[in-house]
Amino acid sequence: MNKKLTYSKAMEELNKILEDLESEKVDVDEIINKVKTAISIIKFCREKIENTELELKEVVKELDKEIKD
Repeated sequence: MNKKLTYSKAMEELNKILEDLESEKVDVDEIINKVKTAISIIKFCREKIENTELELKEVVKELDKEIKD
């Protein structure tokens, strides 16, 4: 997976793969590669969401500390 991939670009790529698969114009030999790529993208997006959630919790926690002090 590309280290400079953003969530938005990942979602665009995932949507493109989905469109390709739904169009039924994908060669049978390409299907497995597209599905593997989609799985990698989904994993990347999940990790991105989880990391963002953790970072947001830390930011809110710090903000709460500052407000209480």
